Amino acid sequence: MIVVLAAGELPAQQRALPMPKLSVEVGKATKPDDVSVTLQILFLMTILSLAPALLILTTAFTRIIVVLHFLKQAMGTPQMPPAQVLVGLAMFLTFFVMSPVWNKVNTQALQPYMNNKMSLNDAYEKGVGPLREFMVKQTREEDLALFVRLANLEKPKNIDEVPTHVLIPAFAISELRIGFQIGLVLFVPFLIIDMVVASILMSMGMMMLPPVMISMPFKILLFILVDGWHLVIGSLISSFRT
Repeated sequence: MIVVLAAGELPAQQRALPMPKLSVEVGKATKPDDVSVTLQILFLMTILSLAPALLILTTAFTRIIVVLHFLKQAMGTPQMPPAQVLVGLAMFLTFFVMSPVWNKVNTQALQPYMNNKMSLNDAYEKGVGPLREFMVKQTREEDLALFVRLANLEKPKNIDEVPTHVLIPAFAISELRIGFQIGLVLFVPFLIIDMVVASILMSMGMMMLPPVMISMPFKILLFILVDGWHLVIGSLISSFRT
């Protein structure tokens, strides 16, 4: 049995799928609610564009990624682990540390707002509270005082009077400071191994042989014997004040 298709007819499997039509319209607002919705959409787009910076500078991510990169440099293995692995590990460790905070934000702000039990402004005030509490616990008073002074603000009576835009940079530099401190501690044992290996090579007259090539296996062996990942990650997570 032969089926002859008319001109222009194709089997259903070979027909091109219709392309969706998208249109963007800029018109004149006819009521105040139109302007309010437009501003909310603009605000949401701004927040989404700043999401990576917010994730980095308002969470535990900064300290974790700094320490992990210091560890990689101290071991003398710039290519291992790959940067993608370290960033992924830092992301999941950040989720682990921040999960109690985000659970509070979800319970106190997001869910009531999604259920129309709270306005957007109230949801923001409730949602930023747990995050501010976390940042305050990790921020040094000296760093907070620095940005209060740079912002030309009067001395706050309590932490609630400190604006969020002042708290965030103070928290960020405090995290960088702690990350560098932990990184320095990690460098010490590996630096000792490098010095010992370099001294032995010089005493043997093998000055042309790079000490890094000889010390790297010993540093990796030391890291494995002491269960380095367990110690580093455990100490790093414990360094956050909860």
